[in-house]
Amino acid sequence: MFSGLSAFPLTTLSENAIDETAFARLIERLATAGVDSIAALGSTGSYAYLDRAERARIARLAVRHAGGVPVIVGIGALRTREVLALAQDAQQAGAQGVLLAPVSYQKLSDGEVFGLYEDVTRELSVPLCVYDNPGTTHFEFSDALHARIARLPRVASIKIPPVPADPEAARARVQRLRALIPAQVTIGISGDASGATGLIAGCEAWYSALAGTFPRIPLAITRAARAGNAPEAQRLSGQLAPLWALFGQYGSLRAIATAAELAGLVPAPCLPRPIQSLEGEARQRLGALLDRLELT
Repeated sequence: MFSGLSAFPLTTLSENAIDETAFARLIERLATAGVDSIAALGSTGSYAYLDRAERARIARLAVRHAGGVPVIVGIGALRTREVLALAQDAQQAGAQGVLLAPVSYQKLSDGEVFGLYEDVTRELSVPLCVYDNPGTTHFEFSDALHARIARLPRVASIKIPPVPADPEAARARVQRLRALIPAQVTIGISGDASGATGLIAGCEAWYSALAGTFPRIPLAITRAARAGNAPEAQRLSGQLAPLWALFGQYGSLRAIATAAELAGLVPAPCLPRPIQSLEGEARQRLGALLDRLELT
């Protein structure tokens, strides 16, 4: 479950409700494609903008429509008591794992973050992935803190930020972390532009935003990298360089939501306001890219 390609789908929203039909279609699409796991309610799933009831409903829908593909559910929230409640909901929905980022309004200390994972893993009955996402949480994990958390019960994977573009530097970064954590804890790369490089450098998983809506090419990249065919993985990722540039400019959530709208996979608009999908020239550029890259 915490290896291979983990696909992070959008949570399809209107202003007042979840579009359950569109969300179910996205999950079924991922199951049909053959992804290794589905991670609902990650950053691409807009988890921070949903209340507990909405998140519980999304967890149930994801499990129901996953066709046996393992489902991981994001449980990040501002307070520990909320995280524990969300973990309970995810487990009751049938999730096989959970994903936890140290979400906070106040900047957290290392001790506070360790305490969060200690409190949560004490109550869990399913494995947990540590979500290291400084771009949204503004908390930076040290390798020493990762090593402490990785030894807690139920911790099964660490989702790390992008690795350096240089292959040797990327491999060294992964090896430094690998040397500090238990062998059974996997390392997964995030930041889609780093997906191929991270897998080639030794990451066991790719936690991919793009794969949650357009899994075909991310699957091919993952299979090539894990088979030892680094040139093919890098070639495929290189084809998507214009898309990675749009991700960097506008954020992957806005770009993927816009692409899903343009491809007719979700109704427009599908993001929780005040976040909006791309308009004008940026939307036109993305539409042209979709035609050229044949993502679907």
